[in-house]
Amino acid sequence: MNTTEFTALLSALGDKPVRFVLPDGGRIPDHAHITEVGRVDREFLDCGGERRKTSFCCLQAWVADDTEHRLPARKLAAIIGRALDPLGLASLPVEIEYEDGVISQFPVVSVGAGDMVTVHLGTKHTDCLAKEVCLPPAAGSAAECCAPGSNCC
Repeated sequence: MNTTEFTALLSALGDKPVRFVLPDGGRIPDHAHITEVGRVDREFLDCGGERRKTSFCCLQAWVADDTEHRLPARKLAAIIGRALDPLGLASLPVEIEYEDGVISQFPVVSVGAGDMVTVHLGTKHTDCLAKEVCLPPAAGSAAECCAPGSNCC
């Protein structure tokens, strides 16, 4: 979900408190604060030598001792809204950064509303972006049979 979609949903849900549900069904404590709205740009070379860039909006969740704190949807939308233009966040996917033993980042996958606004978080995975370069060809494939210089084709 991108920041524009996310903030529009939150704004429409008013003063309902926000709850973040982790991919395993656990929750970030309801009294968490969003302490940062950031743009994360990552530029890298994949293992095939291609230059790539990814960007996302990162919302850092922090849990303090003030257990009576609740973050209303409209307030979260306003917090994000202040960063939209200065950081160029409008079309970027949203991720929640949360520390529970280790710091992890979870993409926002959906938002539901009832008595509370429930933000469902997903998982991130590693991947090889140059499989055609890194992985061996499948057994019996044309790439294997017809390798340059093999004179088989």
